[in-house]
Amino acid sequence: MVKPDSKAPWGNHFVFLHVSVPRLTNAEIQNPLKFIRKAQEIIQSKRSSFGAYLTAKLLETVKKFRGHKTTAKFIHGSLNNSSIAITNMMGPVEKTTLANHAIKGLYFMVVGSPQSLVVTIVSYMGNLRVSLGAEEGFIDSPKLKSCIENAFEMMLNAASATPSNANFLNGHNTSSGP
Repeated sequence: MVKPDSKAPWGNHFVFLHVSVPRLTNAEIQNPLKFIRKAQEIIQSKRSSFGAYLTAKLLETVKKFRGHKTTAKFIHGSLNNSSIAITNMMGPVEKTTLANHAIKGLYFMVVGSPQSLVVTIVSYMGNLRVSLGAEEGFIDSPKLKSCIENAFEMMLNAASATPSNANFLNGHNTSSGP
């Protein structure tokens, strides 16, 4: 699976990106892809920031010198001070089997975290799966589901409207401006 003495990092990696949710303006309701672009720019700048690099190195150093339990306490302490956690995982790109039974879909969920709302995202064979976990009685589940379905439909309609928008969603940003 991984070559011995490989220099490439593998295994679980934690980086905390503290991102405020951008405000949705009326113009972005009319064109939701503007909102997506703005959120993407914010996340890209945070991912490229020195703070993300330092956080990852700090966790690595704590794990090396103080052990896994201390690192877990540090991670839990950071999670304790946030209201929502979003995590993602790249899944297999080819069909996978378990005990000679083909896996049709794959989800994962973080349990036992201190947040009132957890969003997990996984890709499996080119399909994106989004899972939500909420504290009991904290969120009206049917209303949240309806809002998410509406948002995905708005994005799909906006992306289908023009070829340049479809290119953006496929990872080919051909527009010269926002």
